[in-house]
Amino acid sequence: MLLTPRTRNRRIQGALLASAVSVCLVAASAPSPATPLGIGDRLFPYLGNPGYDVKSYDLSFTYPGVNDRPLAAITTIDAVTSERLERVNLDYTHGKVESVEVNGAPATFTNAGEDLVVTPRDPVPAGGWMRITVRHSSDPVNTGSGDGGWVRTKDGLAMANQADAGHMVFPCNDHPSDKAMFTIHVTVPDGYTAVANGLPSGVDRAGKSTTWTYRTAHPMATELTQVSIGRSSVLHREGPHGLPVRDVVPTKDSKLLEPWLKKTPDQIAWMESKVGPYPFETYGLLMAEAQTGFELETQTLSLFERGLFTEPALPKWYVESIMVHELSHQWFGDSVSPRAWSDVWLNEGHATWYEALYAEEKADKPMETRMKAAYRASDSWRAAGGPPAAPKAPSPGQKISIFRPSVYDGAALALYALRQEIGHPAFERLERAWVALHRDGTATTADFERLASDLANRDLSGFFRTWLYDTKTPPMPGHPDWKSDAPKARKGA
Repeated sequence: MLLTPRTRNRRIQGALLASAVSVCLVAASAPSPATPLGIGDRLFPYLGNPGYDVKSYDLSFTYPGVNDRPLAAITTIDAVTSERLERVNLDYTHGKVESVEVNGAPATFTNAGEDLVVTPRDPVPAGGWMRITVRHSSDPVNTGSGDGGWVRTKDGLAMANQADAGHMVFPCNDHPSDKAMFTIHVTVPDGYTAVANGLPSGVDRAGKSTTWTYRTAHPMATELTQVSIGRSSVLHREGPHGLPVRDVVPTKDSKLLEPWLKKTPDQIAWMESKVGPYPFETYGLLMAEAQTGFELETQTLSLFERGLFTEPALPKWYVESIMVHELSHQWFGDSVSPRAWSDVWLNEGHATWYEALYAEEKADKPMETRMKAAYRASDSWRAAGGPPAAPKAPSPGQKISIFRPSVYDGAALALYALRQEIGHPAFERLERAWVALHRDGTATTADFERLASDLANRDLSGFFRTWLYDTKTPPMPGHPDWKSDAPKARKGA
């Protein structure tokens, strides 16, 4: 995720819906008490659920032709249980549930907090397969002050589920530590095009509607789900090694946006030269006519505001660097996902790093200049948002407020310090090894520290402790003259 400059302040003030957002569940009777569960994430303690591992989602959405009415939906979850479950908690809010089945038998259900609590007819044994089918609505109209889940565009819908809004769209285990395969079906009226993560696997026309089906070839976190519905064109081109690249744009803007879109294959090739092969089956940009306040790295189909590419005040090099920021997330954050949300610096720090490196190499914008400026602000960022690997909890009603400067340029600054500490060759080996070792998986800050120490052939635990966890910015290796302003000196900055 990356803020666009015209909306940074608005994004801090705006937020996803507060945890007290109401849930309208048409529930059958269920034993009491039902309680919300979570896996204990430090920043989002009620996200995710214990007792099972989701292997696949099958999502079906039927779009009614207007974007201010709920979509009819069916979510099917296949999971493996790790313990005997008398109840199964799913993350789900902001919709109506019509029925739930567990392993083909009707189940009772109720809500607790932002959980849908399901009671199977028979307890599900440990170590077995479990299929949950939920018939529900998916409401694109937010009742709170912020954005999250469905994004209403000028001609339809898109998704922005980071960090914790996937469960505002469909029932799920809404935490990046539980990645799964996805099949997504979207039924739309004639005149609309639907695109989702992965590659198309079917187009079925019936009467005055069409059902588009997409499948991922790699596991995906729920926060990276993307569905585009609109009067759109899908533009195709070829990337490195024959990679299919497809972009989704408003049909009327195809020619206007083409000069930007044609840059993607070379950007992919540039990223591959830095960290290795592109990790997924396809890539492309979704240009949404909406004001989100950010761009978002939804897997294989990154979400961008159309206005980013039509705002004349933004320099071309800057727009291209933002494109690379979201592209680099396909390696850092999507393919290698954070085990916990406190590890988000691994996503945003690396994306910011390659954004800055691209600007240095392609637009003569020195990395050192940007990092020196970041160093000056670093103590203020740490005071306001916490150090890179220990971000402060989100503010009440502002769940996306974990995305503060300390996990962007502050984290990129830590990577710069690491490169200064171990040298360019070792740093480049680390980057390649990191994405290769953890491809399609999840990883932690501790994993990154261990790998860096192994490749540098020395213990770097002290380096990482100060750069990632201290409240004060340590001295920059190779630049002892760099100074960080005291937080009070930058008040209001």
